[in-house]
Amino acid sequence: MNKEFEGKVVIVTGASSGIGRATATLFAGEGAKVALVGRNKTALDQVVDTISGETATIPADVTLEEDCGRIIRDTIGRFSKLNVLINAAGIIANGTIENTTLQQWDDMFKINVRSVFYLMHLAMPHLIETKGNVVNVSSVNGQRSFPNVLAYCSSKAALDHLTRCAALELASKGVRVNAVCPGVTVTQLHRRGGMNEAAYQKFLEHSKETHPLGRVGSAEEIAQLICFLASPLASWITGVTYLIDGGRGQTCLR
Repeated sequence: MNKEFEGKVVIVTGASSGIGRATATLFAGEGAKVALVGRNKTALDQVVDTISGETATIPADVTLEEDCGRIIRDTIGRFSKLNVLINAAGIIANGTIENTTLQQWDDMFKINVRSVFYLMHLAMPHLIETKGNVVNVSSVNGQRSFPNVLAYCSSKAALDHLTRCAALELASKGVRVNAVCPGVTVTQLHRRGGMNEAAYQKFLEHSKETHPLGRVGSAEEIAQLICFLASPLASWITGVTYLIDGGRGQTCLR
């Protein structure tokens, strides 16, 4: 994109690994000043060591209201403005309507939906000032129903609708809001959701059959779409929940 984000300030949550890390790296390479947010400071510092450009690390738990406030304050304090908010932090866990506990349901929504709403809410005065934009990381699971991931699917469907509603409300103020909806992508998400290594490798192999293009995605591919949607090249795009899933959303394969 040839330094499309030169001088722009970008917050990326979940920046210590996976899609968040790839996105922070790509934005930095495009000239942005990047605030990397994650719970593990050591992991954030390791990411910063691999990228160039002006960065700030903000160790924070996005499920905590005080931490969300600090993310915005520290970014503005360091860089004086905000142009783009990328909500990439998220979790997944197995569970059905019969065995998902209320605590598991609440935990899923707390990070996948509530934190996104609150960070958008807090960031909005700054994004309105810069005519900036938001890109949320959702999932194909928000648009398709899959068994045994009830809370995850529901949370991503809620995130998709949050994206669309906010886009309508903010369009007159010059702020765009979009989401990307990946299929299976190689990150730490499923491992952290409870899959052991053997099960994960089996899952990736099976995913070659459930994705019509015959493979899973990479974090870098998702990051490219995120950066496009955040860039001036997408200046007439808002309210989309954009599938990037190797065709999986067009099937009923599981």
